[in-house]
Amino acid sequence: MQIKQIAYIRSDFVEKFGIPRQSNLADTRAEIHFLPEYQNADALREIEAYDYLWLIWEFSESIRDTWSPTVRPPRLGGNRRVGVFATRSPFRPNPIGLSSVKLTGVEFREKEGPVLIVEGADLLDMTPIYDIKPYIPYADCHPDALSGFAPDPGAQLRVECPDELMRVVPADKRAALTGVLANDPRPRYQNDPDRAYAMDFAGLNVEFTVSGEVLTVKNISDRREDK
Repeated sequence: MQIKQIAYIRSDFVEKFGIPRQSNLADTRAEIHFLPEYQNADALREIEAYDYLWLIWEFSESIRDTWSPTVRPPRLGGNRRVGVFATRSPFRPNPIGLSSVKLTGVEFREKEGPVLIVEGADLLDMTPIYDIKPYIPYADCHPDALSGFAPDPGAQLRVECPDELMRVVPADKRAALTGVLANDPRPRYQNDPDRAYAMDFAGLNVEFTVSGEVLTVKNISDRREDK
């Protein structure tokens, strides 16, 4: 069986570090662009009747020739092994991801055809998308279900960022950046208050440290100006 790529996403994440661990943890805005064969408005007829969509996509940066029946989730400190099918690890027999995103609009552009505007995506920029399906609450939502070793997203950090640095960030990206940082981009097993981290977000290089429950932004620079 061949699976066809139908679209790709344009997001503010150009590297894996910093991407939210699950969808809808931060109000990150993204766009879904269809490949020419699928730039057909009829294929999206009445899609705006739904608030959320399921995206089926490829872990394009995690493709391997082999697979392991067990993986070590960062949530468990990176030391304990559990079954790959009991996790959402990208290292799977088939590198397929599943995310729910909020649909905020559909734009029709002359050269690109219909473009979906979504929020809450946890996908790397240019990630291939294989399918899109509507999210249906009565069938897809199970609020009392067990969540294994990840029962909640964890406590959020308090983000401290000087005003002069936050002004470097476009106004429409500030809330999303703060949300990404508050969810702690670091691997779960790293807890060194003296270590400096850097992540790319929306064309910006964001440098920060974490001590206890406080994340302190040290610098924000425009990556385009650094070149």
